[in-house]
Amino acid sequence: MAGQPRRDIDRRKFIADLTGAGAITGATLLSTREALGAQPRAPSINVPSPRPARDRLEEALARIADPKGEGARACLTVYTNAARDAANAADARARAGTLLGPLDGVIISIKDLFDVAGEPTRAGSKILADAPPASADAVVVRRLRAAGSVIVAKTNMVEFAFSILGLNPHYGTPGNPADRTRVPGGSSSGAAVAVADGMCEIGIGSDTGGSTRAPAAFCGVVGFKPSKYRVPTEGAFPLSYTLDSVGPIARSVSACAAADAVMAGDEPWTLEPESLQGLRLGIAQGLPLAGLDQTVGSRFSDAMSALGRAGVRLSEENIPLLDDMTRVNAKGRISTIEGYAIHRERLAASAADFDPYVRARFEAVRGFSAADYIAIIRERTALVHAMDARLSDLDGLVLPTTPGVAPTIAEVSTGSDVFIAANTFLARNAGIINFFDLCAISLPLPRAGGLPVGLMLVARNGQDRKLFRMAAAVERMFSA
Repeated sequence: MAGQPRRDIDRRKFIADLTGAGAITGATLLSTREALGAQPRAPSINVPSPRPARDRLEEALARIADPKGEGARACLTVYTNAARDAANAADARARAGTLLGPLDGVIISIKDLFDVAGEPTRAGSKILADAPPASADAVVVRRLRAAGSVIVAKTNMVEFAFSILGLNPHYGTPGNPADRTRVPGGSSSGAAVAVADGMCEIGIGSDTGGSTRAPAAFCGVVGFKPSKYRVPTEGAFPLSYTLDSVGPIARSVSACAAADAVMAGDEPWTLEPESLQGLRLGIAQGLPLAGLDQTVGSRFSDAMSALGRAGVRLSEENIPLLDDMTRVNAKGRISTIEGYAIHRERLAASAADFDPYVRARFEAVRGFSAADYIAIIRERTALVHAMDARLSDLDGLVLPTTPGVAPTIAEVSTGSDVFIAANTFLARNAGIINFFDLCAISLPLPRAGGLPVGLMLVARNGQDRKLFRMAAAVERMFSA
């Protein structure tokens, strides 16, 4: 909070947490801010240094380059030399005791839709591969660099961020770490695979309808979608001006919270897990639980039993506003309408160069009227306010991140109808959060040798820190 002193960082725990070697339940989170371009003030470091950033970077680069791995499909641009320079600088700061915060020296990837000065922003397309280079880094990229992060690569994504499945016919589809024949989830496909496979420690993605949370759920890691207003989207290639948000994917809640704080320009704060005893979580009935596949249904049921034993007050919540959302979306989905508006000239000039599944979804709203779009936006605004009021007596909601596990790449590549049906079904729960302008995080449930399943915790707009505290407590419960 403003005015609070900065606190020492146990970097050994933080780095262990990032790399999956251990868990943190109360990591100190220090962020940088860009007030008037000022450089962040370095905190005092009074603990032995963790493993050098350069060592961890070389391990990440080796995984990216491994011909037996997914590096060529997960990472579209690799910043080998620049990353080594950044890692060396971070190690020098560590030796001098002048680290910039917990992200100093952390190996980070960024989604292919973020501007990097001097290079085209492809957004997963071949159409933009030769676009004019960006004149400046995206805001979040600048903030990550200022925090001492080591940006190792730009990661693959669904073309123009327009699918939850993760397919990309132009640059290849990275295989799911749990089963390489299955989709990784999208649209931040490469980010989730890179984190799960150790090609980076945190992956930065975007989330318009689940694009950080769905790939995190499919790949068995953590994905966070912030309240939209908190993290700037300037310099991120848009899909929907109304719904786009920027969020991290990592192996832990604390790592996501650290990255989120830097990108949001938040004041320093300390993540302490919320007490589960007496926490009020609603289980949204109806749509979010309809048609769950056997694996998701069973794991979700087990998770609810575990939360109940831990003292969480669970309640079944009937929320008619979800039916209102379905009614509004049936008129036209905001992301599709706005995405078509962004790409209509490209579609007219280069339709054959689009991913055919992406093109078909955009062209479905060709000719949609401005009057109907404005009516949808007004209805959605009213529903956002109504949902905020509806959740005011709860600490949050809990639901499956996706209603099914990751399908195989082959089964969703057999035709447009199959693709669209699978995409609509698997994006259903995550999309609720963006429509109602909430914040949410997907946590991996215990797998017991099966495919990954995500548990989504949801909080009201602006309650991101509370959500992180709840998530840290649930994460600790599952890892106990």
